Amino acid sequence: RGSLCSAHCKRSPDHPACVPPAMKMSMLAAPLALLVARTVHAAASQVEVTPVQKVIELMEGMLAKGKQEKHDEQVQFAAYKQFCDDTTVDKKRAIKEAEEKIEALKADIQAHTAHAARLTKEIAGHDDDIATWK
Repeated sequence: RGSLCSAHCKRSPDHPACVPPAMKMSMLAAPLALLVARTVHAAASQVEVTPVQKVIELMEGMLAKGKQEKHDEQVQFAAYKQFCDDTTVDKKRAIKEAEEKIEALKADIQAHTAHAARLTKEIAGHDDDIATWK
């Protein structure tokens, strides 16, 4: 397309009859959008909040509060879980140490029981010797 809109038209390419419909729409879209935005803004500043808008605001507030409470609960749970994990490790270690001590004490009890049985036999033998000497 040169300086004229077509070979058969002698007018300027900017002449309204020569501008394609799609181009006309795009040329009108920007000013129309600006006009709508100004109208909406002016109407919003003059109109009070509707009940539906108030409900939406309240629900958005509830959503924000719920998200904050969820985050706080996650932080609290993470701290509690860490406490539980640490306590579990400590208790397992203490149980293992106690079981080892129990085994050592059982061995000591067996050794002392055997020693007591041997001493009981010796005492019985000495009692027999004493009875014989009398």
